[in-house]
Amino acid sequence: MSGATHTDALVVGAGPSGAVVAGELIRAGISVTILEQGDWVPADAFDGARRQWELTQLRKWHPNPNTRGRPEDYPVDVGHSDVNPLMFAGVGGAALIYGAHWMRFMPSDFRVRTLDAIAEDWPFTYDDLAPFYAYVEEAMGVSGQDGNPAYPDGAPTPLPALPIGKVGRKAAKGMNRLGWHWWPGSNAIPSRPWRALQPCVLRGTCGTGCSDGAKATPDRTHWPDAIKAGARLVTGARAAEVTLDARGRASGAIWIDRTGTRHEATADVVILCANGIGTPRILHMSDGGAGIANRSGMVGRRLMMHPFAAVMGTFDEDLESWVGPAGQILTSMQFYETDASRGFLRGAKWNCMPAGGPQSFRAGYGDGPLTDAWGLNLHENVRQKFGRSFEWGIVGEDLPDPENRVSLSDSLTDTDGLPAPAIHYRVSDNTRKMLDFHIARAVEAMEAAGAIETAITPLIRDCGWHLMGTAMMGDDPETSVVDAHGRCHDVPNLYVMDASTFPTSSGMNPTATIMAVAARSVLHLIEHRTDVERAA
Repeated sequence: MSGATHTDALVVGAGPSGAVVAGELIRAGISVTILEQGDWVPADAFDGARRQWELTQLRKWHPNPNTRGRPEDYPVDVGHSDVNPLMFAGVGGAALIYGAHWMRFMPSDFRVRTLDAIAEDWPFTYDDLAPFYAYVEEAMGVSGQDGNPAYPDGAPTPLPALPIGKVGRKAAKGMNRLGWHWWPGSNAIPSRPWRALQPCVLRGTCGTGCSDGAKATPDRTHWPDAIKAGARLVTGARAAEVTLDARGRASGAIWIDRTGTRHEATADVVILCANGIGTPRILHMSDGGAGIANRSGMVGRRLMMHPFAAVMGTFDEDLESWVGPAGQILTSMQFYETDASRGFLRGAKWNCMPAGGPQSFRAGYGDGPLTDAWGLNLHENVRQKFGRSFEWGIVGEDLPDPENRVSLSDSLTDTDGLPAPAIHYRVSDNTRKMLDFHIARAVEAMEAAGAIETAITPLIRDCGWHLMGTAMMGDDPETSVVDAHGRCHDVPNLYVMDASTFPTSSGMNPTATIMAVAARSVLHLIEHRTDVERAA
């Protein structure tokens, strides 16, 4: 093993939360090393502006690491899961290939126990987090329309919304006929030049990387400034475990480079930002595989992944539905809050999205008969539907269940011989009832908009983008892993600052909340640094 390097803080993971954390630490004069198992991915590596884009998107840039199989990926054992977890290893994390949907959680999302007698309340409220939302939205150049009536403060954004186009106008027509809520989508994609970001060119390839440097990803918005200020970012560095000193305090981490050589990095404070799968995996692998920070038994438990359904509508007119953004053109929270008469608790957010290119709009929803995707039928299908279709995507709140969990596989390892994470996850009856209800309403919305045909995808297996809940925050060390600022109850100089800490999942894309909570947590750590130093 190579010799140890020491900094004040060690951060594991260079995705959205790690970028916020490292940037704030280095600005406060705290030296920091960041371990990232992936590498830098330049904008010109993505194929969005090239003819072969649709041929490479579902292999080279596939969100499922088991399908993608890049050297920096680790495999995931999904033999006992209804949903595949999706992630990406690289500077910027999964944001490199996210759709850039930018949604704040709703006020009710922080009070689920109080409102619906299920799950747990968060240890802070929407109002507490609102200033941190605004702070990270400025950095990410979020575009949107202020005044959304679904939010008490209208969820303001720093930049005007992207154009909703023909698809958005058609979808809005149906919602207006039904008297249902809709609002222009908010996206982490600037509508005009913003700092290091270019304005969106509406190419519609957001989900497989932005070749135009427009989508807000931490490798563009955060890491250049942090590195310039002195942050030490080490790529190709797979964290194997958090190390402990004789007193049981975190002393750093062991990491493995691409040659298989082990290194040690030491620090006064260790902060895990490795996502809702990677963080519990590291905690489980630590202390010789005995695991750490797990007095509560909750490390890895309560995994939430947002099962996703969709309704595609086809129309008898050209909607130019290959035009971007590929994220959300419109959103709707019409059926977001609990209504007991529906037979389930909580609700879902809808996002209106374009259908994509001639291969994309078929590939993503391959549940139709094979005869429709072959020979003359394929050509006829494309002629009738390409450019004439869009979807309402349905993101339902995933309620926490301790049996949905991340453990260590006893049969699968990564290329360094470390145990792969094993996912145990079943879609609940509540979720299935929720998705059925929302699918039926989305069909109504399509028909009201004039759709001549609808296609339903009741559950997409490759939909586990949103990895939350596996190191829950709370006030009681017997029932939670970390406190309200991400500090581990059992190891006072070890922190978790990614979505692992979320007590509930909401029905929203979580990146906005991941970054806002990370900002709140790290600024508290900086303010109370002397307390941490005494604990260490």
